[in-house]
Amino acid sequence: MTTEASYALTRPAYIDQSHLVVTDLGLVSGFYQSILGLKVIEKTASGEVLGVGGVPLLTLTTVKDARIAPRDAAGLFHTAFLMPDRTKLARWLRHAAHNNVALDGASDHLVSEAIYLSDPEGNGIEIYADRPHEQWKFHQDGMVEMATLRLDLQALYNCAPDERWAGMADGTAIGHLHLQVGDIPQADAFYRDVLGLTLMASRPGASFFATGGYHHHLAANIWNSRGATARAGNMTGLSDYKIRFNDKATLDAAVSKLDQLEIKSERRDGGVFLRDPWGIGLTLSA
Repeated sequence: MTTEASYALTRPAYIDQSHLVVTDLGLVSGFYQSILGLKVIEKTASGEVLGVGGVPLLTLTTVKDARIAPRDAAGLFHTAFLMPDRTKLARWLRHAAHNNVALDGASDHLVSEAIYLSDPEGNGIEIYADRPHEQWKFHQDGMVEMATLRLDLQALYNCAPDERWAGMADGTAIGHLHLQVGDIPQADAFYRDVLGLTLMASRPGASFFATGGYHHHLAANIWNSRGATARAGNMTGLSDYKIRFNDKATLDAAVSKLDQLEIKSERRDGGVFLRDPWGIGLTLSA
């Protein structure tokens, strides 16, 4: 893994894994395997754990009464898979082009180059590569300069070696998660003021949070979901995710803030599990 790509994962905290509830496990799992190149690491009674190089990234489960989440529900906007470098992103683009994969869009965000698509049940996906951290520009207030410009897909495609695609590159990780929420001030109050993440950028209807100067580990928007309330327990889409802390002091500060504010949490799977204001589960672990 290159130094630039691992920057997201070497911060005090980062996104470790994501868990989606689906109605058709075989269809959705097959998509992540054939189109994204993830491998099945573990099969459980209710689903599968997929990952890269033996590292789990995505859990897919199904429940008997699962119902498709409406587009305006709180939950997932997209899961963003971070490639180790631009060449690996270009190799994935070549694979997608040769397999007629439908893309939802592509953007140059200044800090990164990103390609967007959706899985068969409408869960958003971003495949991206960061530009070297030294090239990012920061404002005086510490916020990072990001934009949404047209990405030259042909130029990106042209920088890929013409070789057989052998699946998702080792070192690929979940670089960030982008959430749909009901209210931005409420999201700021939870992710910044309770969990201790730093607000790195804001847009009309969206906030971007991170630790350690990354552009964003988590984003929240109300573009489809303004006013959304807590998710129903049997909704498809994002059930929960994990934030892993490299820095124990940052984890301890977040946990003590939960206790101080009497936010309900429980010890589970070696971490602290809680739900955000919209019912999305998250586990904080060291």
